[in-house]
Amino acid sequence: MNNDFKEYRDASWEHVSRDGHSYDGATIKFRNNSRRVRISGFFKGIAFVVIAAVSGGATAAYIIDTRYANMPYNYGPNNPSLFEQKQNNTPTAVLPKNAINKVSENVGPTVVGISNKVETFFGEKSNGSGSGIIFKEDGYIVTNYHVIEGAERVTVKLANSNKIFNAKFIGAEPTRDIAVIKIEAEKLPVARFGDSSNVKVGDVAIAIGNPLGDEFAGSVTAGIISAVNRKISIQDRYGKVTTYKVFQTDAAINPGNSGGALVNEAGEIIGINSLKVGASYNAEGMGFAITINEASEIIKRVMGTADNKTQGKDASAQSPADIIGITGRNAIPEEANGVRGVYVESINPNLGAAQAGIRPSDIIVEIEKVKIETMDQLLELLSKYQAGDTVSCKIWRSGKVFQTKVTL
Repeated sequence: MNNDFKEYRDASWEHVSRDGHSYDGATIKFRNNSRRVRISGFFKGIAFVVIAAVSGGATAAYIIDTRYANMPYNYGPNNPSLFEQKQNNTPTAVLPKNAINKVSENVGPTVVGISNKVETFFGEKSNGSGSGIIFKEDGYIVTNYHVIEGAERVTVKLANSNKIFNAKFIGAEPTRDIAVIKIEAEKLPVARFGDSSNVKVGDVAIAIGNPLGDEFAGSVTAGIISAVNRKISIQDRYGKVTTYKVFQTDAAINPGNSGGALVNEAGEIIGINSLKVGASYNAEGMGFAITINEASEIIKRVMGTADNKTQGKDASAQSPADIIGITGRNAIPEEANGVRGVYVESINPNLGAAQAGIRPSDIIVEIEKVKIETMDQLLELLSKYQAGDTVSCKIWRSGKVFQTKVTL
């Protein structure tokens, strides 16, 4: 017998109407149960997903616990995730203070801003700015000479203060680019000077000053000591040469940093920031600072020789060559019958050279029996003397040589 029968599991007996009239006969009505099948399949899928998620999570937890438990940077109570920090408002970790933090806090208040003022037809204007270091609590400040050079008035602004002080000129050694000024104030924070002879290449160097003026007052930069015992000579547009004995550092030193502090990790001043070799020389990271040992000797001489003629004088000062009273340049032997020395271009009529009979076009060939061939040598030699000292000079003039004495 052929199996023409199909199995129907969902069937029921009921009376139905074929033509809209009642029918008493019995027949079979087949009901479609696909909705129940779909619901059953949905719940089976949900169950499968839940079972898979639970088993996957358990497997992942086991792997993490066994393989990564000993890694040094695992997240835990002391290292919460970003989500946990937001949920628990966990504060950012407080780091311990490093050497630069401490130096900034302790030395920063001893570094001041200095402004160079001049009078013009339109009134007073700024002729530049720089920095200085307080070394006595009653207002004595050391800075670079070039910061105050030519000023008719010098003002000082203390760190973290808007008060402006007028400064008085105490003294300077222009050939070493060091000057001392004073403001009327008391109980000021004082910088501690170190011993620059102990500084080594590679030591940490921290520069504090006011680059580009008051807007960036108290700026701190850091680097290392790149070289010690550097000696460089800078000639300005007038032909004046200034020689510096300096440290070289890669700590950023910019205009306005001049006269500021170069500090070691112990918070001791090891140098006075002075100049930078910059873009005009196609160089970066070459800053220079006068050693504090040399600056200290100059400060002692200035403080020891300050008298009534300088006390109370405005902080304007002479040009570097004015310690002898000339403006000069290296003599050109081909133009002076082979004579080497310092060619005198101009004379200050109020200073020693003029009073000793030296004239423009003369050539200084010897000072105190020491031969002089360059302006650099002349300034180097004169730096060993103080104002008021008298030195003997040998002068070449139109083929003749004579001796004279110059009071500095």
